[in-house]
Amino acid sequence: MLLGTYTPKLDDKGRVILPAKFREDLAGGVVITRGQDRCLFVFSSVEFERVHERIREAPLSNKQARDFLRMFLSGASAEMPDSQNRITVPTHLRAYAGLEKELVVTGVGAHAEIWNADAWNTYAAENEESYSDLEQEVIPGLF
Repeated sequence: MLLGTYTPKLDDKGRVILPAKFREDLAGGVVITRGQDRCLFVFSSVEFERVHERIREAPLSNKQARDFLRMFLSGASAEMPDSQNRITVPTHLRAYAGLEKELVVTGVGAHAEIWNADAWNTYAAENEESYSDLEQEVIPGLF
């Protein structure tokens, strides 16, 4: 399970070091793809296969499903961590997420997200209040 928030840097070759707590889960390879909110989603290869199997069931007659599939899968890139536990973030994905030197990598359970540090800080500040004030059960049965 991928949990926690880390602040690695993007090197000049577009690589990021995987946080130590994520390395075991991601050692067999990762798939990086467009996330929502202009971040990147990082799945272990195994978890990506699970997600891919589920989204293959989406009805192609539904325009939103087709649009989602196109954006999610067309930018996906399989990467293997190198001997120093770095993964390369492809240029098109760095551009999509506006990645610069300063990053935030956050574990979100079954996947990680890579954010431009300024974008993450803005997102977190804008959403802290609404998170604290949730009145409805967002995930049924959780609390």
